[in-house]
Amino acid sequence: MNHEVEVVVTGVGAVTCHGAGADLLWQAMTAAGTRLPDRPADPLARMDLPLISLVPDFDLAAERATRFASLAAAEALADAGLDAAALAAARTAVVLGSCMGEPGPNERGRGAERWLPPFRLATALAGELGLFGTVHDVANACAAGGYALGVAADLVRAGEADIVIAGGSDAYSRVALGCFNRLGAVDPERCRPFESDRGGTVFAEGAGVLVVESAAHARARGTSAPLSSRGVLRLEAAAWSCDADHPTAPRADGEQIVRAMREAVGEAAHEVGCVIPHGTGTRLNDVLESRALHRVFGERAAHLPLYSLKALLGHSGGASAALGAVAAALILRHGVIPPNVPLKEQDPECEVLLPQGAPVPLPATARRVLVSAYGFGGNNASLVMAGGPGPDDGGEPR
Repeated sequence: MNHEVEVVVTGVGAVTCHGAGADLLWQAMTAAGTRLPDRPADPLARMDLPLISLVPDFDLAAERATRFASLAAAEALADAGLDAAALAAARTAVVLGSCMGEPGPNERGRGAERWLPPFRLATALAGELGLFGTVHDVANACAAGGYALGVAADLVRAGEADIVIAGGSDAYSRVALGCFNRLGAVDPERCRPFESDRGGTVFAEGAGVLVVESAAHARARGTSAPLSSRGVLRLEAAAWSCDADHPTAPRADGEQIVRAMREAVGEAAHEVGCVIPHGTGTRLNDVLESRALHRVFGERAAHLPLYSLKALLGHSGGASAALGAVAAALILRHGVIPPNVPLKEQDPECEVLLPQGAPVPLPATARRVLVSAYGFGGNNASLVMAGGPGPDDGGEPR
């Protein structure tokens, strides 16, 4: 592993409940509006709170997670200026994370006649793009998208790939939604991280895909995307840990969450200008994460802006960290942190800064965004996205 290799992000793509496209995601982020979740048109979803933020495509029988990944990847590749010939000429890998994989065919009606392995998103995307390199599906719960991006960075640094199409995708699953209902972990209103009366999380569909490559390869193919006056967009660090404690609940001391964040930020904690937290809206997780941020950032934690993406989208499972990384890339490209979805009343146990009402400039001296994701089984992942000059110091927003 050569840690001297600079890993850059040359393209991003997103599919969310606000539509297909990273531009639509950014518009939703800057508008900071409240979106109530949907009730899927599934007559077999017999549960108290069948709530989920759906992508605006209501054919629940389709292979939705596969399609979302394909749409996000197509946008990311176009953003990076890569076509089929360029992908074929490079050592191109595909790594995708997911909680449920592709649940659609196995959950049609009361059950499929023939069960299909659900974790085949990366294989499907590689086949669609005509790729024959390294292909990985990552399935470690809600941290999967973060792990997928970490694997992508490792493949580039190890010299095993020039380009990695990496991220995460998750779609409506009656099984997953039913399980969270049985756990009593669904908020009856919407996903409301850090609010005093939050009652759980609300799932969301979506996909986030990034094109990850070595800076040397990006320069060699002549792209200007990561190397222009807009500044270099880097996947600077990825770290992970495991609680090894409880099947669903995080370890009470938050030790492994802190460990993953500290390893990701390294000695440059003072250069982190924004955090996109895991922030699911569950009672325990939000408090633990808030305390962990204070342990990592010390006195800065109370004044370090957080952008709560799940308040805008809902909890997109294995895609959440990938969409968090896309949101981080957009924040770094534009040089501002959008206002959060308005809070009614912040939980006093969550002593973190969630800017309201107006965007906050990302300081020129702190152009790093920490993205965290935690999942069942104690899986923890933290990423640091870093950018160069922005609109307030000579660069141009993209």
